[in-house]
Amino acid sequence: MKILMIGDVVGTTGIRMVEKHLPLLKRKYQIDQCIVNGENAWRGKGLNRAVADQLFNSGIHIITSGNHIWDQREIHEVIDQEDRLIRPANYPEGTPGRGWTSSWAGSSGVQFAVINLMGRAFLSELDCPFRTLDRILAEIPSEITIRIVDFHAEATSEKMALANYAANRVSAVIGTHTHVQTADEQIMGDGTGYLTDVGMTGAFDSILGVNTDAVLQRFLTHLPTRFIPAEGRGQLDAVLLSIQPSNGQTTEIQRIQIRE
Repeated sequence: MKILMIGDVVGTTGIRMVEKHLPLLKRKYQIDQCIVNGENAWRGKGLNRAVADQLFNSGIHIITSGNHIWDQREIHEVIDQEDRLIRPANYPEGTPGRGWTSSWAGSSGVQFAVINLMGRAFLSELDCPFRTLDRILAEIPSEITIRIVDFHAEATSEKMALANYAANRVSAVIGTHTHVQTADEQIMGDGTGYLTDVGMTGAFDSILGVNTDAVLQRFLTHLPTRFIPAEGRGQLDAVLLSIQPSNGQTTEIQRIQIRE
């Protein structure tokens, strides 16, 4: 089975890139399922129902998220109603939404699970992502062999540590959050795909998808500055995983970069 994971979508340019290029990628690579991190899809800050529907209608099957998922208040209710949208599982008990979900791959009829976790280094002091992963893996039925982890984290060391901790127990650990695609794709152990960060889908002429002038003003003055998503030519960063349904092992991992 082939699963495509697209890096953090930022604003309308990111959504446009998904809508334009995802159908082409599906045909080219015979993709079964598509996952995207959508926590910055609404004007670069958060997510709402309308934007989530745009992503689903473009061909996305599961939306993961991170520390910005709560930036739009509307999502608090949506995330309880929509099982295709998940938030980091290591938020405390009682937080709206769910930290993992399962879905069926349309063409192959194979069930797979997607787990969302968030790192603690330089981010929020949430529950331990390592122990949370243990708990979730114990919850997932054994017949679901394909298990993808979106680890939304800042520190590369924490991402690598979780991947080593999860090796041979999940199909892949793919990092998000930094918006810069890394070049360290590999297969750990007997078949756990790994990439420190899948990258960003948004405006190419920007700073991590944000208007360049606004970011420079913040650095030059240290004054509060309103960050707005940049527009113009786009980029789409993704990773393609080839996974054996019988045992959940990743057999191939390929980075994808599209620049307009």
